[in-house]
Amino acid sequence: MRIFGKVRHRPSASWRQATDRAFTLIGDGRYEDAGALLTRAADLEPWLSESWFNLALLHKFRHDWEQARAAGLRAVALLDKETGAPDWWNVGIAATALQDWPLARRAWQAYGLKVPGASAGTGEPAGMELGSAAVRLSPEGEAEVVWGRRLDPARIEVLSIPLPSSGRRWGEVVLHDGVPNGERTTSAGPSYPVFDEIELWAPSPVPTWVVLLEAASEDDRDALESLAADAGFAAEDWSSSVRLLCRACSESSMPSAEGEGEHLDPHDHSEPGHPGPLGHRSPGELWTPERECGIAAPVGLVRGLLDGWVADSPDTREWRDLEEVC
Repeated sequence: MRIFGKVRHRPSASWRQATDRAFTLIGDGRYEDAGALLTRAADLEPWLSESWFNLALLHKFRHDWEQARAAGLRAVALLDKETGAPDWWNVGIAATALQDWPLARRAWQAYGLKVPGASAGTGEPAGMELGSAAVRLSPEGEAEVVWGRRLDPARIEVLSIPLPSSGRRWGEVVLHDGVPNGERTTSAGPSYPVFDEIELWAPSPVPTWVVLLEAASEDDRDALESLAADAGFAAEDWSSSVRLLCRACSESSMPSAEGEGEHLDPHDHSEPGHPGPLGHRSPGELWTPERECGIAAPVGLVRGLLDGWVADSPDTREWRDLEEVC
């Protein structure tokens, strides 16, 4: 083996045993014990990029971004190929967590992505036009999949209004993992990846409210959502947008819309007949006026929004039981 060359070799049996055992421990959440084994593996095979890639992964799981960046940089220094290696993606995530924008740009470019602007830019990577995606908030807890806008390969701005159980708000930016864990399809044909949240990257100052509406028609409901959007905030009819899925269904390919006719989705684990988070199934032609709605708006604006909505059509609209929930 040439130490300073690019010659690859098979890792030793001791390296493989330590690494295999470490990933078993990671699966059990025993990060400290896994770290000792992966450090030992790196001592056994310091010229193997996988040694440092594995350590970078462990530090990512622990959210130890300084160590993840350091191990990731050692991994990419030993790579055989110029572009496309997942090692660079891990470096990009760590650099984004640390707001090390020159390194983040370098990582995405080395992976093979186009980053607009100067390659030596010091600001956030912008204009990558990665489109929409879904992100699974609190994946190890009461996981919730919401929609958002990808700011770069490692961050999503949340555009749905999350349920209060997630502890997240509309407008927050979350750091997410690089490998999709499921997808959401649409009736128009496109599918969108579902990424797992790693941690909150930027909080939102906008609180979440829940309110019960009496909306005589879908147009009445849509009017509130449009009114909130025009004000620069958001409203979402949780009675129709939320459904409960088991973990296996959530992490598979699932339709993002309810479709036509009676909703008898076998993957939906909601309880029939309940509004909001517990009520996804209902006869497709039957509109239920009582709606549980989430609103993302400042405390000084939310009541005015609702009153203005009612004032536009007082015979078909009412609201009650407004409560701040997150």
